[in-house]
Amino acid sequence: MELIHVFAMMLYLGTGKERTLISGDMHFYSITECNFFAQESAKRYGNYQYVDYMDPKDRATIYCVPKMIRSDQIDKTVKVY
Repeated sequence: MELIHVFAMMLYLGTGKERTLISGDMHFYSITECNFFAQESAKRYGNYQYVDYMDPKDRATIYCVPKMIRSDQIDKTVKVY
């Protein structure tokens, strides 16, 4: 059983105690690719002239963390991009 390092993109919505993990199952071989998709996923469109008034539950925090997975899981139970 071979273990490989991948990067899992973690997406949280909300702040403080209300912060909720929305997604943690997107895996990437490259930290550069993971960070690209994290950056793109965190963008918000709309009128943010008053960004201070954005509801805290709608604030997104996204980052990539290293993770070990078994190579035999790839494409069976884990998709790696």
